[in-house]
Amino acid sequence: MPRVSIIIPCYNAAPWIEETIRSALAQTHADREIIVIDDGSTDDSLRRARSFEPLGVQVVRQSNAGAAAARNHGLRLATGDFIQFLDADDLLAPDKIERQLFVLRSCPLAVASARWGRFRENPSHATFSDDDLVQDCSALEFMLKHTRDARMMHPAAWLVPAEIARNAGPWDERLSLNDDGEYFARILLSAGRIVAAKNAVSFYRSGLPGSLSRRRSAAALESLALSVELISTHLRSAHDSAEVCAALAEYWQRLEYDVFPFAPEICRRVRREVKILGGARLAPAAGRREALVGRLVGWRTARRLRLLIQRLSGT
Repeated sequence: MPRVSIIIPCYNAAPWIEETIRSALAQTHADREIIVIDDGSTDDSLRRARSFEPLGVQVVRQSNAGAAAARNHGLRLATGDFIQFLDADDLLAPDKIERQLFVLRSCPLAVASARWGRFRENPSHATFSDDDLVQDCSALEFMLKHTRDARMMHPAAWLVPAEIARNAGPWDERLSLNDDGEYFARILLSAGRIVAAKNAVSFYRSGLPGSLSRRRSAAALESLALSVELISTHLRSAHDSAEVCAALAEYWQRLEYDVFPFAPEICRRVRREVKILGGARLAPAAGRREALVGRLVGWRTARRLRLLIQRLSGT
């Protein structure tokens, strides 16, 4: 029976960490170790996590260094044949790991995917909207959907053979925003293959105030831009084709739509990359009025006008 290491990075997650650890302890696959890395929490997270130590949960505290560093610490401690990442506010269905291990029997060095749903408070109310991604496919097929169509899976949806994790290398500790996108790009390209456990389920808690994905500081935006650059490099190194270049041009263009006008240097970098890749056809997401103005004066001017109106109206 393979051992699975469940790695939980934790920073100020006191309202959720106990429920998350319980979902790890409830796994029907018996041979597993649970490693919680407390990343210098200033709330009650550490005490709550340590209350599970009598049940075999390993809790380690480090000075605050970011989620990527916490996950790397967990990887160094892990002894399992497979790695399950689990953020401190996310959840696993009880048989999630067991079902993924079952499909990996026939393809032990692939990465297993799972269904995943978004929820805020109660996982029974989770919304599942990306089930079409949960299918057997090549890493290239998934990465084209990720870059061209902005499709994703959250970290807990994957189950990764430890050998592939070693080959892919550690989490990039320079990154905060989209550190998981960059890491799993390397994981998938190292494996080359994804097998789907369509009846395995994980739950992604989203929409929380102050969550990492909502940060828009200069450092966060630089992290986002660096992750796009690294993912582009990884994908072109593995598969350099016209199809890949077209998908990456859309990927870069979406970045400008996300950060304009708050990060002018990133926007200039985006325009250079899109030109090198052959141009993008992706239209900006906009409401009806902004889209109409954009057709007349360009999307950048329309965006600035919308932001000015919002600021003046206090919305």
